[in-house]
Amino acid sequence: MLRTLLLVFALIAAPAFAKATAPEAALEGLLTADRNFSANAAKATTPLAGLSPIFDEAAVMPVPGKGHAIGREAVVATFGASPSYKDGTISWTPIRGGISADGTQGFTEGFLNLTGGDPARRARKYLAYWIKRPEGWRVVTYRQEVREPGEASQDMLAPSLPAKSVKPVEDAAVMARYTQSLAAAEKSFSDRAQIVGTRAAFGEFGRQDAVHMYGGPGFHVGLPAIVETFKEEGPAKIHWGTERSFVASSGDLGVSIGTIFQHDSKDGKGFPFFTIWRRDAPDQPWRYVAE
Repeated sequence: MLRTLLLVFALIAAPAFAKATAPEAALEGLLTADRNFSANAAKATTPLAGLSPIFDEAAVMPVPGKGHAIGREAVVATFGASPSYKDGTISWTPIRGGISADGTQGFTEGFLNLTGGDPARRARKYLAYWIKRPEGWRVVTYRQEVREPGEASQDMLAPSLPAKSVKPVEDAAVMARYTQSLAAAEKSFSDRAQIVGTRAAFGEFGRQDAVHMYGGPGFHVGLPAIVETFKEEGPAKIHWGTERSFVASSGDLGVSIGTIFQHDSKDGKGFPFFTIWRRDAPDQPWRYVAE
């Protein structure tokens, strides 16, 4: 009788344990995919040939001064026009990742190295947002930045994980609601900056574990470090909004892609960007987690 009861308890407990560890396992799958792409890229004939396989057909990439490259071919062509991607090799190492509760979307960020082109532009960092396709993980939006001189830790950072895993769903109405809420969060972020300034708005709309990649030799880790990168300038002289996005069916992770405009811009041109957002549940407010 005792053995029977213990078996029943074990069967009841097993699913709960598997469910609790699912986000970690899902994220490890994404990080493994990122590392495998890098290992294959390092053996490719050119950096362009090595990087190209990561991109999804629906990929969108900010291109400073030119807007957004839309579609895989346009993204690959953008890299193909760079002298850094003509010769040599490419490799990269993720130092952080995040995953959605449904395990279908996630992000990685880390350090990237090229051996060709201008030596001053070879050491870089990257941020990538991924979607899990039938053929595996693929990048739907991506950014690189040349690292400034100096030392930067390349230790793994704490992951960005949901509290639990959920099954993916297919519901157009729900997805539309999630997409609209993400765009509304981005607009609220911009609107708030018009009142309190960019520095204060970045402090209000970020998660405590947020990471920012602009400037410096590495990443700015944590909300206080991110806020310190902005000057006190009063109400923002820029505004921005969402033009397209990708959101997980669990409604807890998404990426907003758009353009930043100067208020006094006369040519209608701006600076393209994307921001990765997370929330603890679909009824909670969005906060940026990677920029």
